[in-house]
Amino acid sequence: MRTLLIILLMFSGLWQMQSQDKHDNHREKIKELKTAFLTQELNLDKNKAQKFWPIYNEYESKLHQLRKREHRDLPNLECITEDDAENMLEEYVAIEKQDYVLKEKLFKDLREIMSAQEIIKLHKLEDEFHKKLIKEYRARKEREKKKQE
Repeated sequence: MRTLLIILLMFSGLWQMQSQDKHDNHREKIKELKTAFLTQELNLDKNKAQKFWPIYNEYESKLHQLRKREHRDLPNLECITEDDAENMLEEYVAIEKQDYVLKEKLFKDLREIMSAQEIIKLHKLEDEFHKKLIKEYRARKEREKKKQE
């Protein structure tokens, strides 16, 4: 519980950053927090961590590339043709398929160093971390809104 409090306090500080240069730093800080959170919650010893993090970081990097493709700037949707919309849908399906393949590879690779229970725990911890991140983001936005009033 104490660790979660520390993580939440660190998130509070992270959300103070506003410029684009700080955005990259912000992303790195979140990655550091996630690394610390997962390491602690999964009880990764030094040996297992040395095997786990290269696998997980490769997965995260490839997933980030997929998300960039998925969330690229969209044109004005009222102005695109049906053919363009069809192409976009095909791209979304392709991204989802690649996402599935990435997750499948992650689980297969992790299976060599972790039990299935530990992998399920990792999956749940990722969700928990993202929920906490979103909760802190919303709290920050609410604080900013109150300051402006």
